Amino acid sequence: MNAGWQEELRQKLVERNSRESAYAGIIEQYRRLAQQTRMLKERNQSLLRAVGTVKSQPSSGIAGSTPGPGDDAVRNAYIASLESQISSLRDEMAAVYKTQGQNAQRLLAMNETLREKEEVSRLSSEELRRAKDDALVLRRKVEQHNELMSEKNDRIQTLLDEIQALELELNQVNDRNGVLKQDNASLLSRWIDKMNDEAEKMNSANTCGRQQSLISLPHHRN
Repeated sequence: MNAGWQEELRQKLVERNSRESAYAGIIEQYRRLAQQTRMLKERNQSLLRAVGTVKSQPSSGIAGSTPGPGDDAVRNAYIASLESQISSLRDEMAAVYKTQGQNAQRLLAMNETLREKEEVSRLSSEELRRAKDDALVLRRKVEQHNELMSEKNDRIQTLLDEIQALELELNQVNDRNGVLKQDNASLLSRWIDKMNDEAEKMNSANTCGRQQSLISLPHHRN
């Protein structure tokens, strides 16, 4: 993570230096142009001083005389110097414009590259932010899931405790039912025995009654 940040900072510094160095050629051309302009100005000053010197000299001592060959030579030299300066300045300006155009093209390409890299960096930052957001959401879901599982485990344990208590109570009820069944069976057996005894007694009584009736019948006939 730190290495990526340092590499990005280094890349941005390199791109900044490249943008600044794109104007180095133009600056150098203007520096040379200014230097040549200064030299040409000094030459012009020298020629002007020479012209002034020639004009200040008397021409044969006759007023209104025409300029001599010296004047023409100085004038021609001055004109030739000016034309040379103009041609040199034009060449320098053409070279400056050419360099300026090349640097402008390089600067446009560099700006486009920088824009693309900034877009890639922005997208990477956006993807990183989304990844962090997704990780945060997932972490919250995991925490919620853990809480839910803990609640379910507690509920399951509660239900298990309730089931165990119900099973214990059911066992106790079954034990009581077993005891009651035994008591009922004993009571039923005693009741049946009692009923049988009473039935036998009643049967015996009826038998005795019929016998007595049979015994008493002849007496009534006589």
